[in-house]
Amino acid sequence: MDERIEKWLYDIQIAIDEINSYFTNEPKIFSNFQQNQMLKRAVERNLEIIGEATNRILAKDPNIPIANARKIVNLRNQVIHSYDSLSDENIWAILINNLPELKKDVDKLISCV
Repeated sequence: MDERIEKWLYDIQIAIDEINSYFTNEPKIFSNFQQNQMLKRAVERNLEIIGEATNRILAKDPNIPIANARKIVNLRNQVIHSYDSLSDENIWAILINNLPELKKDVDKLISCV
């Protein structure tokens, strides 16, 4: 595997772990997330990092086995360019439904290095 792709996979892994760490001392409850502006911004920043790293990976290897890779990049673009159209519900759904799957994909790819 290209060493740059490996580096970007680690960037994704670190960002996911950082997001998960935000919920170590408080439960993953949507209303808590929705009311905590700093938490929302921190999650959004890590989603930007995940999206940018995924974009760079796809540029080097468009066939990399990351589920929903194009959607991840699209989310990054939405967070950066259309921040005013983000919904808390959408970000929360991604955290609950998609982030665990992405973590599995990335962990698997890293373990093959």
